[in-house]
Amino acid sequence: MTSSETNRQRAAGAGNRAASSSGERTGSVAWELLLPAVSAPARARGRALQAALREAVRSGRLVPGTRLPSSRDLAGDLGVSRGLVTEAYEQLTAEGYLRSGRGAGTWVGGAVRSARPRARDLAPRSPGTRADFVPGTPDLSLFPRASWAAAQRGVLAELPHHELGYPDPRGLPRLRTALAELLARRRGVVADPERIVVVSGVAQASTLLGFALHARGLREVGVEDPGSPQHDDLYAAAGVSAVPVPLDDEGLAVGPLKASGVRAVVTTPAHQYPTGIAYSARRRAELLDWARSVDGFVMEDDYDGDFRYDRAPVGALQGLDPDRVAYAGSVSKSLAPGLRLGWLLVPESLAEEVIERKRTMDLGHPTLDQALFARFVERGDYDRQLRRCQRAYRERRDALVAALEEHFPGSRVSGIAAGLHVIATLPERYGPEERFLARVVAAGVAVRPLSDCTHTRTDTSAQTRLVLGYAHLSPARIVEGVRLMASAR
Repeated sequence: MTSSETNRQRAAGAGNRAASSSGERTGSVAWELLLPAVSAPARARGRALQAALREAVRSGRLVPGTRLPSSRDLAGDLGVSRGLVTEAYEQLTAEGYLRSGRGAGTWVGGAVRSARPRARDLAPRSPGTRADFVPGTPDLSLFPRASWAAAQRGVLAELPHHELGYPDPRGLPRLRTALAELLARRRGVVADPERIVVVSGVAQASTLLGFALHARGLREVGVEDPGSPQHDDLYAAAGVSAVPVPLDDEGLAVGPLKASGVRAVVTTPAHQYPTGIAYSARRRAELLDWARSVDGFVMEDDYDGDFRYDRAPVGALQGLDPDRVAYAGSVSKSLAPGLRLGWLLVPESLAEEVIERKRTMDLGHPTLDQALFARFVERGDYDRQLRRCQRAYRERRDALVAALEEHFPGSRVSGIAAGLHVIATLPERYGPEERFLARVVAAGVAVRPLSDCTHTRTDTSAQTRLVLGYAHLSPARIVEGVRLMASAR
């Protein structure tokens, strides 16, 4: 007979005694849960036995009211010392899982009501779709696994022990220095490493800025309309309300901005989300003049500023007035949003509040991640990744525009050739919008209408306008998805 069979026989004996003592038919199956504890190393066997008993009670395999074997009997059946079982009984009695009385034995208590834990995945998905044009996601298969792994090995080999402690809440000096050089070179910002804060993406940057504005007495912030719905919730979390400000062909409309009474505004000037326009030079100057006149601030979300396909990217607005413009960016479109890594260049007058909020919020960004990305930037790997994404996304945008021209003749794509999405206006014959969207969903295609990004819907046109993301789709998948939309009648 093998040792495994012997253990099972012992467990069966213990289970039968427990069942007969309590009048409950628990069976030997509950005691099978204890077998891994018996096989654990001697020094860990006590903890393993306690964990196994807890799990048996939590999962309902040992129901309330079940009488357990005596410590002597269970120890003999499992082949462990009686002291080990006694200690386990005492510990679980102290925690409330078991109950015991002098001369009355040990029983499963009735305090536990938890079901077996189940981990749910609440990540945004578009389940059951044949083609997903919802914008905002890059091609995650382009993540540079080999060079990232090489950078990680290098960092683990060279990182000083003291840098594994709590970091400067602004971020590692090495990364802030690398980011200052990168952003000055690629985006034309005025990048003082002392005013760079490493954050977990633009979302955290927005919340930090919201707290800083709130501390200065500001309770409202202007947001582009149409614009990213995310900004409203992020600033609301800091106690700052969003005030929609309309756009015109050059960018944020200055007249309505002045009339709104706000002293801070969130913008996406390099490639406005979702309309796809780039702010004109005149509008940039007007926006900065407004900020100076009201002693206010402009929050620049440069979410995809590196990706321009028809010319060199327009430099960041922050470079024109770093004392009035807070600049935020991240690796969410260039590497992966799951890295939760970004940066915030903060005006000097807001720096103290932002840094203190970052410290109290999370005590600083993870050190290993910062050191890894610093090395990735320093060695030129990040520039190579940006060039790789630039080529891929330009090809996919061209494929989408061509597919729309073929399958939706008369449609119009607006906005500059940049970023990870386009605005497609379909001919009236495909409307009204609600019916078209219902047909598309039924065909298994996920899309986002432009109306989802507006605060106040004033467009009474019968035409359907879609915000179509393409970066995460192959050219072939893009063509097939557009064909499915066109056939959804």
